[in-house]
Amino acid sequence: MSEPSQTSLEAIVDRRFGLTQNGTNVRTEFVAGCTTFLTMVYIVFVNPVILANAGMDKGAVFVATCLAAAVSTFAMAFLANYPIALAPGMGLNAFFAFTVVLGYKYTWQQALAAVFCSGVIFLVLTFFRLREYVIDAIPRNLKFAISAGVGLFLAIIALEQAKIIIASPATLVTAGPLGIAHPAPVLCLLGFALIVAMNARGIASGTLIGILAVSLLGLPLGLTSFNGVVSLPPSLSPTFLQLDFSRATELTFLIVVFSFLFIDVFDNAGTLIGVTHRAGLLDKDGKLPRMKQALMADSFAAMFGALIGTSTTTSYIESASGVAAGGRTGLTAVFVALFFLLALFFAPLAGMVPAYASAAALLYVACVMTRGLADMAWDDVTEYAPAVVTAIAMPLTYSIATGIGLGFITYAVIKILAGRFSDAKPAVMLLALVFVVKFAVG
Repeated sequence: MSEPSQTSLEAIVDRRFGLTQNGTNVRTEFVAGCTTFLTMVYIVFVNPVILANAGMDKGAVFVATCLAAAVSTFAMAFLANYPIALAPGMGLNAFFAFTVVLGYKYTWQQALAAVFCSGVIFLVLTFFRLREYVIDAIPRNLKFAISAGVGLFLAIIALEQAKIIIASPATLVTAGPLGIAHPAPVLCLLGFALIVAMNARGIASGTLIGILAVSLLGLPLGLTSFNGVVSLPPSLSPTFLQLDFSRATELTFLIVVFSFLFIDVFDNAGTLIGVTHRAGLLDKDGKLPRMKQALMADSFAAMFGALIGTSTTTSYIESASGVAAGGRTGLTAVFVALFFLLALFFAPLAGMVPAYASAAALLYVACVMTRGLADMAWDDVTEYAPAVVTAIAMPLTYSIATGIGLGFITYAVIKILAGRFSDAKPAVMLLALVFVVKFAVG
């Protein structure tokens, strides 16, 4: 009796996700889901370390990270039927902790409220099909510069956390001590080299292996503390439903919400197009079927993640690894979500990861994001000059929002002075004006 039941179950799954139609099967989707999970599971180790800088409880953030990834990936699977996984985004978590909380002096509860509001606006843009207008209105070079600038911002955070660079009253920053008496920076660079090398070799869990390897090397040096591997999940209560909207009427709050939204919209659009293109899921016109459903899943993810206590949850480009392994449907995402639920029981392992180890992964992600500079158009100085200002300003001002603002302002002013009025679209001019007001009032 069990065999017909199994066959019936497989038929239901096949119909629900269109496995036969997409030339795949349950086994292939499982392998793809496992592959995607292994390439992005590093986030459950890194996200708590980054958000701890904002004063958040690491155990609660660990649980929120796993739950946000699982629930949001389930949403993508059943709403859009795409092999795309979601989790708290790198870059967005750094912006949350280092710019909004430490820079703008928000509490992390107020920052969560801004994340939630950005998700609501994203949902509205998606529902009324305004997202395409917003994306098309932003100059192409600025889009790439923002991605690259976030990468450079992550790089300086990673180097500072590992004490490879330190503050200097004479030169702002300088090299930290790299001798035998200070092994943490060396271990960070070793971890970075391991992560890059294993990703270059196509090892699915390369980032995770690099993090754990240098964490273990820190044990005999007293840099890492081992408290076990498996346990019941920590409590979520320190971050659950802790949103604080008390600053929602301030101009700075609008800037923060816009920055979260802006980064998420373009990061998500790039991920969706890139992953589905590799999977051969774009239609004959190069458009993405069920785009609206995929974007609704992403906007839900941002809101849900904020409610339980983490920075913006978004689609992961690492999903491409699962596509390369044969994943073609939402069943791949279902398996990824199940793995994230299983990860809830490995909190002690995540808790042992020191800052220098997570910094190694952060530095690798920074390198990947900075590739956006190569895609910029370098034949028009009125285009690339504002883009360079955008990318450089983010790490040097220690603020993603400031970099975006200076980029829009310089773009608008340069185009006007150069007599290129047709390039200065109304949306760009409006955003430039908003940032001028923000910088003027402080």
